[in-house]
Amino acid sequence: MAFELDHFFIMTDQGASAADRLLSLGFVEGRSRVHPGQGTTNRCFFFHNAMLEFLWIHDPAEAQSAVIQRTHLWERWRDRNAGICPFGICLRPTAESLGSIAFEHWDYHPPYLPENLSIAIGNNSEILAEPMLFQTPFGTRPDQQPIEKRQPFVHPIGLREITRIELVSPMADQPSLELRSVIKTSHLKLRFGEAYWLELGFDGESEGTCIDLRPELPFTIHW
Repeated sequence: MAFELDHFFIMTDQGASAADRLLSLGFVEGRSRVHPGQGTTNRCFFFHNAMLEFLWIHDPAEAQSAVIQRTHLWERWRDRNAGICPFGICLRPTAESLGSIAFEHWDYHPPYLPENLSIAIGNNSEILAEPMLFQTPFGTRPDQQPIEKRQPFVHPIGLREITRIELVSPMADQPSLELRSVIKTSHLKLRFGEAYWLELGFDGESEGTCIDLRPELPFTIHW
């Protein structure tokens, strides 16, 4: 497969207290990070192959600055409960696709990265009814990180790898070219629903178990 799922985010209230629900279910939390100059902070949960990120704005001025404005992170966070899609999907290349981007894009140079690094952001970034699409050239599987950088990815609940993400969306009938391109990578499915939420599948869903975290979190988890 030419691309892999690196991580996905959901915009949350400051502090992401709703993420504590995952802790209560037997998930182990990894590091939290402030993104200097972008105005965002996160809480993260790592799995063998990818990461789940809870993201919020801690500095509105930074998030609305000229460098950041085109990402529309501010609007996506501010209006997350007002009909805007609160999700973002990040891919990473495999060895076979180094130098390739899965979708039409523009290059984003966030202040917290070295000048020689950029993130490819989908040209659909103006379409706030769709998830933000982006690709990082430097991502890797959490279970292949160097020991000194490795985050916890072994969870008492027993889940190992994210094997399905399905976006339920009220705007699923006319996906942009960029969103269709991500769907073609087989890392995202799309179907119509009256509200935004995600079905997250783990480990091939062989046990047939499901937990519905709504309305606290817009997820259902299947394994």
